[in-house]
Amino acid sequence: MELRWIHESPAIWDVGKARIVGSAGTDVFEPSLIDRPEGALVPSDWWRVEADGKTVAYGWMDITWGDAEMGLAVEPDHQRKGVGTFVLDRLEEEAAVRGVHYLYNVVRASHPQQQDITQWLEARRFTSSQDGKLLRAVVRLKKAVVG
Repeated sequence: MELRWIHESPAIWDVGKARIVGSAGTDVFEPSLIDRPEGALVPSDWWRVEADGKTVAYGWMDITWGDAEMGLAVEPDHQRKGVGTFVLDRLEEEAAVRGVHYLYNVVRASHPQQQDITQWLEARRFTSSQDGKLLRAVVRLKKAVVG
């Protein structure tokens, strides 16, 4: 399965987001993120992931003071197939280009899979902070020195 990473500019709330992100509900995501009419602009930078021409996941990132809150959602049929890790790795690449120091996520207490998602993120270099965030330092790509 070949995955394509596509930046959305501008990002709007559409059928794909409603299907993949919105269907997760307010136990998983803030109501302000998913309670939008179709065609409305959505905040932050958004990317969609396509497999065989079909949207199967989304990733988004909101940069504040050098760090970026990130989120991702994967269609249920494509979970546990590496799509989430693909999204996370692409978000880190995007963060590095933008000079972000840390990616972070807050897994809501109401999330029906809070423990599983927290463990999944921790297995991918996220660590817990005192304020309830899960943080991952952004790895900077080193430029080759010529000379």
